[in-house]
Amino acid sequence: MKKLITFLFILFALSACNNATKTESDEWIYLFDGTTTEGWRAYNGEVLPAQWVIIDGCLTFDTEKRPESEKQGGNDIIYGAEEFENFELYLEWKLPEGGNSGVFYHLKEGYTNPYEVSPEYQMLDDLKWEEINNAKLAEWQKTAADYAMTVPDTTLKIVMPAGEWNTTTIRFTPEMVEHWLNGKKVLSFVPWSEDWYQKKAAGKWKDYPDYGKYKTGFIGLQDHDSPLWFRNIKIKKL
Repeated sequence: MKKLITFLFILFALSACNNATKTESDEWIYLFDGTTTEGWRAYNGEVLPAQWVIIDGCLTFDTEKRPESEKQGGNDIIYGAEEFENFELYLEWKLPEGGNSGVFYHLKEGYTNPYEVSPEYQMLDDLKWEEINNAKLAEWQKTAADYAMTVPDTTLKIVMPAGEWNTTTIRFTPEMVEHWLNGKKVLSFVPWSEDWYQKKAAGKWKDYPDYGKYKTGFIGLQDHDSPLWFRNIKIKKL
């Protein structure tokens, strides 16, 4: 009898672990898993721009594939298969020296540029950009900032050097938004709060009435005409 009880306990425990693993796995939706660009297309477009390709399992912006007739930059892309409201987004990314990119969310089409309407998690080569471009940046322009709105805690922020992988998590709910960088929560804010509206009215977005107003939308990636690499892009609905 004792052996039977022990056996049943072990069987129950294994079953519980398997169920837990399945539930967690099923919650994540892979927007890019290293094998296909299905679901991705140009912002305000129907197909994926030629510069965005898969190389060594990474979603890569290859500047060598830019036609000479096209302007530099501006080939922002979206995951157009589904819009998301409340979510936890995870991705891994790296930039070259002087590189610049970002992640958009709650993005709607029909605007000239994504930034007119969408909040952006900034991605930048903080370590070399100013030196290469001979220019000074504000903290709201640097990595992990809620671009032009909320700055990260610089005492917690660790940015990997150009060519090395960073991890980013964006967690969005109406109660709180969190930006994570390389395993550290570096900022949080309450969307559509009094403080949020004051920042919008006083800063870069004061002349963009639709900025940040949408509560659901697409996930997008920004192109500033420098090489970019992304992998393991996945999202969990909250």
